[in-house]
Amino acid sequence: MKVSMIALTLAACVAGSVAHAAVLPAPAADANSSQSAPVGQPQWSANAAGVAPKTRAQVRHELVQAENDGQLANLNRSLYSGG
Repeated sequence: MKVSMIALTLAACVAGSVAHAAVLPAPAADANSSQSAPVGQPQWSANAAGVAPKTRAQVRHELVQAENDGQLANLNRSLYSGG
């Protein structure tokens, strides 16, 4: 019983990973089509935008600043009170 469950689980994982990793081919372009495919755009990432990761001290400073100017209280009221 355990062997069959393990085999079934393994088969399901393999099938899922194959389906997840499959790349769909791009549709063929029609010469009469008025729509053209968009030119490949680079995928956005934090490193591509030139933004350096924040240090723990910088994040802590932003948190204290948000608490002092009331921004954090305003966010808590608007997000968690349903208003």
